[in-house]
Amino acid sequence: MTYLNLVNAVLRRMRETEVTSISATAYSALIGELVNEAKRTVESAWDWSGLRADINFNATSGTVTYALTGSGDRPTVLDAINTTSKKRMCYETSAQFRNFTKLNTAQTGSPFYFTYSGIDSNGDTKVDVYPTPDATYALSFTAVKRPVDLTGASDTLLVPSAPVIQMATALAARERGETGGTAAAEHFALSDKTLSDAIAFDAAKYPEELVWRVL
Repeated sequence: MTYLNLVNAVLRRMRETEVTSISATAYSALIGELVNEAKRTVESAWDWSGLRADINFNATSGTVTYALTGSGDRPTVLDAINTTSKKRMCYETSAQFRNFTKLNTAQTGSPFYFTYSGIDSNGDTKVDVYPTPDATYALSFTAVKRPVDLTGASDTLLVPSAPVIQMATALAARERGETGGTAAAEHFALSDKTLSDAIAFDAAKYPEELVWRVL
C-alpha cells in the first residue's frame, strides 16, 4: 500500500475528504506524520518477513569495520555467514572485542566474530569483524532492515497495512478528541488487536524462531 493510500484510509476513518497529495491540507499533512509514527511502531514490533534481506559484502585484508549498507539505524541481524570459509559467524560483545585487540595479541585470519560499531555517515549500522581479515572474504548478513519514513505519495509500505492504519487512526482520534462516537481508547484497543493478529500470521512463517531451548 502506498503512502497516499494509507493517508486516505485514515482520512476516511476520520470522516475527512480524501486528498491527491500528502500536503494538500494541513490536516492531511498531520495524518501523514501520524502514519509514519504508526509505521515506525509496527516495524519495531516484530522481525517482519517483508523487511528481511541479505546484505552481502567483501571483507578485505586489514580492514575491520564495515557498513551494513541499507540497514539503517534500526536493524536486527538474524544471521551472519562467512561464505568464503563456509562457516557461521558469531556475535560477541564490544567488551570482548577489546579483549581480543587490547588485552591479547590481535589475530588475523578468516573472520569468525562480529560486533556492532556505531552508525556511518549514511545512517547505516556498522559492524567490526574478528579476526582481522588477512585476505578477501565474502560475508553475508541476514538482517531486518527497517526503512526510513515514507515521504513520496507512491512510497510503498513493506509491513502489513492494517495495523499501521488502525494505529494512525487511534493517534488521530486522540489528537482530535473524537471520531463519530468511538473513543480513542477503543481505537488503540483495536490497533493492538490488529497488530497482534498481523504478528501471529507473520510469525507462523518462522515457527522455529518462537521455540526456546534450554542450553
